[in-house]
Amino acid sequence: MPLRVVVGVSGGIAAYKAVAVVREFVLRGADVTVIPTASALRFVGLPTWEAISRNPVPVDLFDGVAEVRHVALGQQADLIVLAPATAHTVASLAGGFAGDLLGTTVLASRAPVVIAPAMHTEMWDNAAVTANIETLRARGVIIVGPESGALTGDDIGVGRMSEPHTIVEAALASVAPQSLQGRHVLISAGGTREPLDPVRYLGNRSTGAMGVALAEQALARGAEVTVVHAHLEVALPRGVKGIAVSTSEEMLRALLDAQPTSHLILMAAAVADWRSVEPSDHKIRKNDQPEHWEPRLGRTPDILGALVGAKNPGQVIVGFAAETDPDPQVRESAARKKLSSKAPDAIVLNPVGERVGFGEVETEVTLITASPQSLTFEGTKSSVAGRLLDALPEL
Repeated sequence: MPLRVVVGVSGGIAAYKAVAVVREFVLRGADVTVIPTASALRFVGLPTWEAISRNPVPVDLFDGVAEVRHVALGQQADLIVLAPATAHTVASLAGGFAGDLLGTTVLASRAPVVIAPAMHTEMWDNAAVTANIETLRARGVIIVGPESGALTGDDIGVGRMSEPHTIVEAALASVAPQSLQGRHVLISAGGTREPLDPVRYLGNRSTGAMGVALAEQALARGAEVTVVHAHLEVALPRGVKGIAVSTSEEMLRALLDAQPTSHLILMAAAVADWRSVEPSDHKIRKNDQPEHWEPRLGRTPDILGALVGAKNPGQVIVGFAAETDPDPQVRESAARKKLSSKAPDAIVLNPVGERVGFGEVETEVTLITASPQSLTFEGTKSSVAGRLLDALPEL
């Protein structure tokens, strides 16, 4: 039986890109039902949706009353994708509103829900939209994008709907085979902070988005998931056991405590490399220091090395290496040195920088093992996380 996909389309200019989303699902063998809102039909007409989906397109809440269509569509769906999801649609989902056919379909379904937000930057940054997105994420809704780029008119910024293939990849990953059923996956996420005094710290710009994406995708594959996290800027999905820490020492202890029952360990956190040798117990005042203050720093604990040293038979440990060199060969060479010196089963290499790698942005990672061959994945962190997990059984 083909995968039954409902594609909900809300009323934004990005609705034209949803045509390609529907087409790609159809080309992959899915049985697609499109549910456009009334506003969406002002951007793309009904004949287009029917021609592309190869199915009749229901639009009215009172159509098919005898067959209880407003509930049946959601009950029968294997997957629901909303692309684009406007600010209004995001708010309706978060509030559980059922004022149209799309709303009742989502509420009546137990299928995974994937949404691809699209709106102007100011709307995306609005506190109400941020709260609604975090509410949906906490309920297990998979958020794809938005990306930064050209918007309506002359505007440029975050809010552009992700590309159709990226949305489809993330959606299909959410209904992936239960390859991790019965497995415990342990993930580190976020960025540790090493205090200099009660108000200052050494840290990094990690948001934890990659670790959270791995958690979402591991859950979708049937795993029991524990995330040891430091200073996340994105919400953990429902169903994950979260252990909050702050420093590298705290993260090390939490990971070692959880390691014995774990089958797969993914070290996605950005751990600070240095910490103050003598952190102050009171604020270090600027005027109390010389013009050039040189605090004494020492190395933080080698968390990956400690986990490899305590590794159980059959346990798979994957380290992460963030590199900034513009030369891909130099980056891979550095990652292979880390693989050789610390001896995990694999290293995930990802380029990072001021505008690359950190936060809800598209990413590129390379899976490196002892083999001279490597695998590179590009796309949203959600889609990349899914493909990484699907490639790991080869280890």
